[in-house]
Amino acid sequence: MAKYLLSYDLSSPVRNYDDLIKHLESTYGADGHVLESVWLIDSQDSIGDVRDAAREFIDANDKLMVVALKENVGHRWATANLDSVSRWFKGH
Repeated sequence: MAKYLLSYDLSSPVRNYDDLIKHLESTYGADGHVLESVWLIDSQDSIGDVRDAAREFIDANDKLMVVALKENVGHRWATANLDSVSRWFKGH
């Protein structure tokens, strides 16, 4: 299963996160929501499929980024006050 970091930046005038968050929670689980607009995701989908599915819930002027996290390089991350990120990496 692939691991991804997904981040979005919703722009004005309408900044409705609800539908995107519902999609991400129902598809990937709520435990990957680690910062306001950052998710850690486990998925069998390709990086493009993850992007395209999320794209359906954003407007044309919003920004979306999906980054593949490499397997087998060990656990390399550094956080401050983000126990949920440590738990996610240790559990996945």
